[in-house]
Amino acid sequence: MNFTDTADMWWKNAVIYCADVQTFVDNDGDGCGDLPGMTRRVDYLADLGITCLWLMPFYPTANLDDGYDITDFYGVDPRLGTSGDVVELLRTCESRGIKVIVDFVMNHSSDRHPWFVQAKRGPDDPKRHWYVWRRSAPPDTSKQVVFPDEEDSIWERDERSGEWFLHNFYKTQPDLNLANPDVRDEIARTMGYWLQLGVSGFRVDAVPFLFAEDQLPAKERRFPAFDPHEYLHSLRSYTSRRVGHSALLGEVNLPYKEQKRFFGGRDGDELTVQFDFNGMQAIYLAMARHDARPLAKALRARPTTAATSQWANFLRNHDELTLDKLSDAERQEVFDAFGPETHMQMFGRGLRRRLPTMLGGDQRRIRMAYSLMFSLPGTPVLFYGEEIGMAENLDVPGRLAVRTAMQWDESPHGGFTDGGRAPERRAPAGAWGPDRVNVASQRGDPDSLWAFIQRLISRYRQSPEIGWSGVEILRQPAPSVLAHVCRHSEWAMVALHNFGDEPVEVEVEIPDLPDEAHLVDLLYDGDPIQPGPGGRLGLTLDAYGHRWLRVTSPADRRLG
Repeated sequence: MNFTDTADMWWKNAVIYCADVQTFVDNDGDGCGDLPGMTRRVDYLADLGITCLWLMPFYPTANLDDGYDITDFYGVDPRLGTSGDVVELLRTCESRGIKVIVDFVMNHSSDRHPWFVQAKRGPDDPKRHWYVWRRSAPPDTSKQVVFPDEEDSIWERDERSGEWFLHNFYKTQPDLNLANPDVRDEIARTMGYWLQLGVSGFRVDAVPFLFAEDQLPAKERRFPAFDPHEYLHSLRSYTSRRVGHSALLGEVNLPYKEQKRFFGGRDGDELTVQFDFNGMQAIYLAMARHDARPLAKALRARPTTAATSQWANFLRNHDELTLDKLSDAERQEVFDAFGPETHMQMFGRGLRRRLPTMLGGDQRRIRMAYSLMFSLPGTPVLFYGEEIGMAENLDVPGRLAVRTAMQWDESPHGGFTDGGRAPERRAPAGAWGPDRVNVASQRGDPDSLWAFIQRLISRYRQSPEIGWSGVEILRQPAPSVLAHVCRHSEWAMVALHNFGDEPVEVEVEIPDLPDEAHLVDLLYDGDPIQPGPGGRLGLTLDAYGHRWLRVTSPADRRLG
């Protein structure tokens, strides 16, 4: 492998950090985070080692769905700043070597968006069919709703016209009609605008829901059928023409076989990166069972992709921790282990908790989990606060329980704001509050979780074989252990993770080792390990132990 190849596709070795502007830093003391505050913390992100900042929506919004109900796709929420503040943030990130991608919601708008306000004037309005309308009464769609706590149908009747409009999410978020060429052109213009300002790509929200006209009876469809994959291909082509290094990170929560199609054909010409929802859910099942085999099974099923495509690994995102790909019995196992109380669960399919509380604050398990995430083939994604072990606040309703104010120091509002107004979403109290869990106390402590995450990031960035590797599970007899090797060209790294609460002896064979190879521990001090004949390796893993072992040889010129 030529090391310079890693510069051509930055997303293959990126470390992505997802942050919500309104909960990160409040610069003006009004209790709401803002873009100038985010800019003040760019050096913090650079110090941690982040290479890509993913910004959750910062657009003007009706604010009924935490910013995902957008009223102007070209604007900036005045609570958060101005377009000038966006440019300042982008410029500052660029100077520190950090790329920025932004949430792009092309599935729907707010019902207060001028387009929809105009569309409701009547069937003859030019904007009417920017949305999906039907004249006939819809069937029962209660099993299709995404938010069963608030909706019982994906159709809502407009009293003025007597017609129904489609909303796969909340009724205040009518679906845009991508079958309409005018809508597709507007989406391209919007993307072009943000690319011109300096973003490096988009996190594309709710990809499987984009193709809404399929919900209509055939006789009520107004536009020719179009291929959604052809459309994603055209978007990828368009963004690449505008900015050659741009990337599309897609939210596609589907079984692997269906998910693979959204990468595109042999050349990987649709979504650039996709979240591995199936692998994430298998991690939680494996942790609940203290048994690595569910994860090994999922990883073996993960499809191979084109060289330009990538999987994104994560343990927690900004939504409920969905477990919808597990069986009912498997999901109940995870609920019992990590969220046994009803108020910890959401929609009967997920959890509204963060990892440290689910693992009872056990640093051994927490560190094993993050070591695992960073070692898996793909690109790691952190949700803000994970680096210090932030917890959820279950007093905050719904999914917002995990989107509380960032905990910077032990001051009354956790350093989130210097003003007198409390954060709109308060951090948890007690053992998980800012006086116990914060950046300031951990950043200078070499034994802290923050320091451990920083070390993982550094080692990941020094090991491009992780991002460029396919899945290669190593056979060994201990059911609690996942052993895998990340390999690309002449570079390789062996990772071992014990999901069990007891020490375990690991005996594994590492195939295709070069002559005179030895193994160097990337995370902890120790003498190099000399494998036995046939690449045999034997060692002891502590309870929840983890090792990253780089394969080195006299020909390897990399620094340790």
